[in-house]
Amino acid sequence: MLFFWFFMLVIDLLLPLTMVLLGRRFLQNPPDRANDSWGYRTVRSMKSNAAWQFAQEHWGSLAYRMGLILMPLSVIPLLFFIGADEKRIGMVGAVICLAQAVPFVASLIPTELALKKNFDKNGKPRS
Repeated sequence: MLFFWFFMLVIDLLLPLTMVLLGRRFLQNPPDRANDSWGYRTVRSMKSNAAWQFAQEHWGSLAYRMGLILMPLSVIPLLFFIGADEKRIGMVGAVICLAQAVPFVASLIPTELALKKNFDKNGKPRS
């Protein structure tokens, strides 16, 4: 049972750790220009190089901070289930994974709003 608990802990830390690592990467060494395979890729972010660079930095900062917050929030609930049966541990782990998806997807909203505020519809910076 302890092995399964540890396995769920690792699974539940994957998304927060990914957010921290990607966020840090986007802050320190973002993709140079818009492309079809790597980076924060939305229609608005790919309108211009300035919008692209802004989006990488904005989302990177947000993802990094959110990942750091999600890490302890993912571990703490599992601590209450050390020694529980596998079914219960699995259910708690699944709920944690689903709950993590909400801030991950929600991180798109402030980034898109910041792009809309700082760039016009053609991707040119607003004055």
